[in-house]
Amino acid sequence: MRCPFCNHPDSRVLDSRPAHGGAEIRRRRECLACKRRFTSYERLEETPLWVVKKDGRREPFERTKILGGLLTACEKRPIPRERLETLVDAVERDVRDRHSDEVATAVIGEAVITALRELDEVAYVRFASVYRQFTDVEGFRRELERLLGRQGPSEP
Repeated sequence: MRCPFCNHPDSRVLDSRPAHGGAEIRRRRECLACKRRFTSYERLEETPLWVVKKDGRREPFERTKILGGLLTACEKRPIPRERLETLVDAVERDVRDRHSDEVATAVIGEAVITALRELDEVAYVRFASVYRQFTDVEGFRRELERLLGRQGPSEP
């Protein structure tokens, strides 16, 4: 594997262990030229999953897009990144299990928003405000009422 620091083509593996519930292999490596250490991850290459956008365009599924949206929604919230990566793993696994080679963005969005609702309500509202494309305060208020109605009255 090429070194990310000096671009040397060879490195040696110092340590290997399973990561993300066995879905990946985490490897600690050392560059044979500059001796700096870095981490690489090895994943099974799966059949491509295509995402069908609202306008009909198709593009490859990218888990980094989901993670990016979650990181934005969870900014300054006490949620570890590992928990968000686990959430993305679960959504990706669910989507791949239920859909053969194409999935609509709405299906992915609903899976993410459902999981996020259980994880953190503030992050859920942030994500929902973008995902549901609220155009006014009234839509935002209705979503908050739905969220609060599910829980019952809150303490002051």
